[in-house]
Amino acid sequence: MEQQHLQLLAKTLDDIKHQNGVEYWFARELFSILGYSRWDSFEPVLRRAKDACSNSGESVVNHFQDLTRMVEIGSDAQRSLVDIKLTRYACYLITINGDPRKEQIAVAQAYFVTQTRSIEMLQKRMEELERIDAREKLKITEKDFSDMLFSRNVDGVGMGEIRAKGDSALFGGRTTEEMKQQLNIKRKQPLADYLPNVTLKAKDLATAMTIEKTRKDNLMGKQIILNEHIVNNKNVRTALVNTNIYPESLPAAEDIKKIEAKHRKETRELQKRQAKELAEASKKINSKN
Repeated sequence: MEQQHLQLLAKTLDDIKHQNGVEYWFARELFSILGYSRWDSFEPVLRRAKDACSNSGESVVNHFQDLTRMVEIGSDAQRSLVDIKLTRYACYLITINGDPRKEQIAVAQAYFVTQTRSIEMLQKRMEELERIDAREKLKITEKDFSDMLFSRNVDGVGMGEIRAKGDSALFGGRTTEEMKQQLNIKRKQPLADYLPNVTLKAKDLATAMTIEKTRKDNLMGKQIILNEHIVNNKNVRTALVNTNIYPESLPAAEDIKKIEAKHRKETRELQKRQAKELAEASKKINSKN
């Protein structure tokens, strides 16, 4: 099978993918693409895949969901069809339990194995991306805050004092430097780069509240805005404490800059692995011809 045909088959697997918050495939749409001409010849593969799922400690019903769906049969008519809704992990298990002599199976293995490896890291990666997003939003809000303070006759020293007092209010009396010492953060490194997601969002909200109040009431001067910033940080802290979250007690998170560098590296490695696995599938198929 030529490289062009391999890519076409991978695209076909994408074409039959469904989305409803999460991606899934239907077994009735998948089996012919994998080179099976009859459903009854595909059913043993499904059984082996389900056994493999159970043996791996995963819930079979979470990955292989039996259902009946309506399908078009022409002339605006429909009929019910017994089918199985498959997760990507289920599809991966099907390919490794399928007939290895089929060219389509070899390609699908490359397709689903690569993607399944990505999914194994997906939850952690999404959490990291959410934290990176929260950090970026805080940077934007803090820049807006600095610009506004400058326009309200607050100099650089005053800006630093306002931020420090805000931090102290949010962290239950602990200063920015005390929090850095507690979290083992070097003095010149930004505290926010090591804060967990919830604390980043708390700081962003408190700062945004101060910006809104300052603009709405046309507050002027360091002391008035400082008092407002303290009040807003205390209010946000109260909301957190009411849900038993104490910002000063949360452990340090991984350095944002290291996470960003890791994501760039993982993306490059994934791209290389995808190309390698597709090439290996092509080589495996060509060796049979």
